[in-house]
Amino acid sequence: MSTAKRVEKLRALMAEKGMDAYVVPTADFHQSEYVGEHFKARKFISGFSGSYGTAVITKDDGGLWTDGRYFFQATNELEGSGIRLMKMFVGDTPSVTEFLADVVPEGGTVGFDGRVMSMGEGEEFEEALTPKNIKINYSEDLIDEIWEDRPPLSEKPAFFLEEKYSGESTASKLARVREKMKEAGADIHIIASLDDTCWLLNVRGDDIEFFPLLLSYSIVTMDSVELYVDERKLNDQILAEFAKNNVHIHPYNDIYEDVKKLDPSLTAMIDPMKMNYALFKNIPCKTVEAANPEILMKAMKNPVELENIKEAHIKDGIAITKFMYWVKTRFDKEKITELSAADKLTSLRAAQDGYIRDSFEPLCAFADHAAMMHYSPSPESDVELKEGAFFLNDTGGGYYQGSTDITRTFVLGSVDQQMKKYFTAVVRAMMRLSRARFLYGCYGYNLDILARGPIWDLDLDFQCGTGHGVGYLGNVHEPPTGFRWYIVPSKNEHHQLEEGMVITDEPGIYEDGQFGIRIENEFIVRKGVQNKYGQFMYFETITFAPIDLDGIDPEEMSKDEREWLNNYHKDVYEKIGPHLTDEEREWLKEYTRAI
Repeated sequence: MSTAKRVEKLRALMAEKGMDAYVVPTADFHQSEYVGEHFKARKFISGFSGSYGTAVITKDDGGLWTDGRYFFQATNELEGSGIRLMKMFVGDTPSVTEFLADVVPEGGTVGFDGRVMSMGEGEEFEEALTPKNIKINYSEDLIDEIWEDRPPLSEKPAFFLEEKYSGESTASKLARVREKMKEAGADIHIIASLDDTCWLLNVRGDDIEFFPLLLSYSIVTMDSVELYVDERKLNDQILAEFAKNNVHIHPYNDIYEDVKKLDPSLTAMIDPMKMNYALFKNIPCKTVEAANPEILMKAMKNPVELENIKEAHIKDGIAITKFMYWVKTRFDKEKITELSAADKLTSLRAAQDGYIRDSFEPLCAFADHAAMMHYSPSPESDVELKEGAFFLNDTGGGYYQGSTDITRTFVLGSVDQQMKKYFTAVVRAMMRLSRARFLYGCYGYNLDILARGPIWDLDLDFQCGTGHGVGYLGNVHEPPTGFRWYIVPSKNEHHQLEEGMVITDEPGIYEDGQFGIRIENEFIVRKGVQNKYGQFMYFETITFAPIDLDGIDPEEMSKDEREWLNNYHKDVYEKIGPHLTDEEREWLKEYTRAI
């Protein structure tokens, strides 16, 4: 069925239900950034496959709201659907709620499935629509009624993350969370976000492609945890650990009825950015709103996690270096496509001890495809690698020792001087942020200009954040901090940089229809010197893989910048070289040479 036909069927159902507009966000019941196949309703109704966006269908119009990462991709994928691209944060583009308040008649009805809308978003709808006497129907999943072959919910097994990986017991984590509950004056803590429950209970699953998380809800009391999950997924080890910590199992969907039975005299701590609107509406007791305490706790990795993560990055660096060698020495001798290259890289990661799965969908983009900031190849779009262009690879590995996220852009053959100028600017941008020294208390937006400076100097920009937190076998984009020059409340990234956070540094330049360049390393936030001026902080780089010298123009770099790159490449050779074949090591020596 074509996208236009799906929209037609939805409109017929909307008319039957008395709805003037229907909203379909990119979400599951847990406000996860990436969702399982069952929850890809926005892709189903719009045809847009990006990871971020909201579709709105009215009686005679349709819009898809997404940000600058996806403008080019969305334009292509929406063609023929009758759905317009609404460019978020650009010009006078209205927000979803502003659009609805303007086009839905007074007394009309806006519908959505309240389980896939966050509490905060639902309240924004109320605030925007109530003054116009527009009603909200949040109890109807219309997409489910027209999606005939909808994939079922995952039934894959969960696994326990032992303390040699997590670095902290469930009992210790529960004690810390309960202290935060006391401080907030809460008797119970309702958690709907998958990564927070999984971190708290030291469990992981396989319910979302690439993300090792378990579909679940939890209610933490002062002496127990009520966990809502498909019990068939839990093995004996997990059940034994749960028994030790007074964790009780309930059917996954029972949460909605069970919260209705909560004692109205209790006080529940909830996170409006991490709870769905339908669940919130079912809570009968008083609530206190605060960010889930697990968010900051899991972002500040403990010493065991940090040592594991550093080990994971060495394994990942070996795979990436072998991959770079293979691509650059074979692309002109055999047929290599975007998809076959992605498969090759996954196989190289899988050869590393402790590998579980890739940490997100590989973004392997050749030439003009790389201008689409988060392009991922498909059988329909797959192209062969050729000489004279860039090949961008934004990929990551999930290991028991942690998750990785790395981007390298390879030069295939040779490129012109302007492309080298841009490539060098991106490398300079990445290294400038990684070299930062700053006082404790800085936020990501205090430092973002360090990365954007070399790119802004060219009167260019990249329409996304510069970096994000990385979870430990959780969300690869992990709040509560990141690097961007403006604040996006929905990103939940408004927090100062804390010791132990693991964050990416990934500036880029993207020229529509031509090429894209991104270079990404990860680093750990560390404490430096403390003196009369305060506590200084710095970043410890933990990603080790060559930066393609074929794209570097040394004349565009300062002496200090060349020195940083030379020292970095010396570290790459020393850490990665011993794990390569003789041929690969000889090649690496050339690609980590001093410039």
